[in-house]
Amino acid sequence: MALGTAPGAARGAQIASLGHYLPEAVVSTEEVAGRLGIDPEWVVARTGIRERRQAAKDETVVDLATAAATHALAGLDADPRFSGAASLVDTVIVATSTPESTMPSVAARVAARTGLGHPAAFDLNAACAGFCHGLATADGLVRSGTSRGVLVIGADKATAWLDWDDRDTAILFGDGAGAAVVLPHDRRAIGPVVWGSVGEESHLISIGEEDRVLRQQGRTVYRWATGLGDTVARVCERAGVEPGGLAAFVPHQANLRIVNALAKHLGVAGDAVATDVVGSGNTIAATIPLALSRMRHRPNLANGGDVLLFGFGAGLSYAGQVVTLPPLPTACPVGGAAGTAWGEFRDVR
Repeated sequence: MALGTAPGAARGAQIASLGHYLPEAVVSTEEVAGRLGIDPEWVVARTGIRERRQAAKDETVVDLATAAATHALAGLDADPRFSGAASLVDTVIVATSTPESTMPSVAARVAARTGLGHPAAFDLNAACAGFCHGLATADGLVRSGTSRGVLVIGADKATAWLDWDDRDTAILFGDGAGAAVVLPHDRRAIGPVVWGSVGEESHLISIGEEDRVLRQQGRTVYRWATGLGDTVARVCERAGVEPGGLAAFVPHQANLRIVNALAKHLGVAGDAVATDVVGSGNTIAATIPLALSRMRHRPNLANGGDVLLFGFGAGLSYAGQVVTLPPLPTACPVGGAAGTAWGEFRDVR
């Protein structure tokens, strides 16, 4: 048989809503540095991190992901243009590399908790680049007509995998989650992805099979990450966007020095650059959706515009795309997540 265009295929896909979640417990850099016997200002100078959040012992990655997903879904219900659109979500993707168990998937459990019926649900592991991988997958699923709506979540509980005596990791990581709802759109509002991996260097960041501890060779990883400027610029080229025209740049929040180095290469500065790492630390796959959701109401994004997302980390994997955000609606009754939807809702099937 000949395969034609699926009946539900859409011309484009869009991020219709955003949400995020951070655990309540705040761990200051002073506290971490005190454990390690080092100067807290030394940590701040090298990472930019002043505090991070730590999930409770009984708070799981499923809990983190569900909270962020609930926030994003509430954003749909709060915007009259997308009222009822949550019923279209038939696929759930969770990007994580720190699940408490490998089976069942985090995504399946989140789907059950959020009352989404019986959607396709699966996890993917591309570490800190995971959300951008998930977003690219969601874009393809919606534009092909395979899915009517996709909930994409980045969630990690990194602190459960740390050696708190390891200076290379203990000073960096925190816990959190971010989520986005992707729906059909009459134009392409999620640009083509630029992605890849350097598998021969995958040993530089890993979780041990026996001790289940997160370790990295920090200096080598830093050199690799700060050298990704041309790759980040290529994301703009593929989207047909000039870096100077970006409303915001949201890279993986690994380290403030890396963020600043990539932003400088692009020529983007000030409030246009996400610096969530200062208060949240490195939350692995959660950093990009978490930062994007939290900065959505900054003045530079109030009128919408093009936002460059770029993740990089273990694998060594990287992925990035430009997404187009709309102007905020006049009313945003749900803090942080509401008002991120735009355009007229329509069921393309």
